[in-house]
Amino acid sequence: MTFSFRLGWLLAGGAAIGALAGCTTLSPGHGLKVATSGVSQALCSAVFVSGRDVDQAYREEMRPQGGMWLLDWGLHYELDRPRRQVRATAFGGFPSRAVYRDGMGCLLDNGRIPPAVPARVEAPVTPVLPEIAGPGLVTPSSPKLQAALDAAFDPSWQATKAVVVLHRGRVVAERYAPDLTMHTAWHAHSISKSATHALVGVLALQGRLDPRPLDPLLRMTEGKARFRGYNGFDDATRMWSLEPDMAAYAESRPQEVPPGTRWDYSDPGYMRASKAIRDAVGGTAADVQRFAHAELFGRLGMRSVVMEFDAAGTPVGASHFYGTARDWAKLGLLYLNDGEVGGERLLPLNWARQAATQTLDTGYGAGFWLNVPATSRHPLGFPWGLPGAPADAYFGYGYLGQYLIVVPSQQLVIVRFGLTHEAGGGRVQAGRLVADVIEALAQQNVVVR
Repeated sequence: MTFSFRLGWLLAGGAAIGALAGCTTLSPGHGLKVATSGVSQALCSAVFVSGRDVDQAYREEMRPQGGMWLLDWGLHYELDRPRRQVRATAFGGFPSRAVYRDGMGCLLDNGRIPPAVPARVEAPVTPVLPEIAGPGLVTPSSPKLQAALDAAFDPSWQATKAVVVLHRGRVVAERYAPDLTMHTAWHAHSISKSATHALVGVLALQGRLDPRPLDPLLRMTEGKARFRGYNGFDDATRMWSLEPDMAAYAESRPQEVPPGTRWDYSDPGYMRASKAIRDAVGGTAADVQRFAHAELFGRLGMRSVVMEFDAAGTPVGASHFYGTARDWAKLGLLYLNDGEVGGERLLPLNWARQAATQTLDTGYGAGFWLNVPATSRHPLGFPWGLPGAPADAYFGYGYLGQYLIVVPSQQLVIVRFGLTHEAGGGRVQAGRLVADVIEALAQQNVVVR
């Protein structure tokens, strides 16, 4: 998720009760500041990381959100290309500014903008993962597989932007919307958590970090203050929009129950895990950049990944990683192969199994969602799992319908990018995509094990 979630209702609520504004963190002014921060951050990254048109990004991502039609006239954003920044205001006030830094995406100005650090290691990294496709677009090899992609791009599944289907280590089909290419680094939102889980695994294998204390963070059983929904006054939106040191704020939240005893959706918990990664590799953003690209992204050939950081140099591993659809398919392949690629082990043995092991009575594992029966109620109001997909499927999921789906029994990885403004980002359609692809592969006389 990101702090632009339900931005329209947030702004509408702030406008409706503006006369009651005070100086507390529960005032409409607080909410409107969170909202303009979300706009400036999202649009800055859309333009300078993903190469999108700023007005189109606003129309597709911001305007459709619930309640935005009530106050669209009161929101103003300004793109400054020479200074590589976006400013936003609401009703003439509550200004925010997000600034692009080379190789590090955009950062909200909360009083300090640290300089950019090198985005890549000094020496080129040779990937150990064999290439999953050639340089050209991989078109479906059968009408049935083509039909599966056509269905994924049907308007009934709002604004699909990219689909990549990888089977047995090779891309067998892919398609992109007219405004994207296979080279577009897209906002993965909470699929970033899957990459954070992988970075912890790399460090654990290297003996540089003990993963056991982080397990409650990766499983969202940290036991801190309960999640209250993305309404502008919750811990997550405050952390993203107002706190220069996100992990310090996440740590400061009150402990309510012992770790490991209660599941609750937690972006702040993943910021604490991100800080543990930062500290284990040297303590600075430059250290994180060198480590992540040398030891994980570079070795997988994930060449377009951009990690955004807070002002304290901690990667925003809860939600703010970018990459191409093929990049994320490569991460899925790493998990499909239980952390081993090209004859080299990057993750501990059974790390992928740990990711796909059910946490308490939920449909969550560690860094990934599961397709298993769950007795608890989802805190965000949509169903657990992927209806119609095999029981062993597990998936990274991000706001607005970003999916990284791994199906071990089928040797299958599917990535879907989109801008789906319905709750759950189209879980039913995602499950149908998986089922359609499996059926298409079977009809091609491919032995799907």
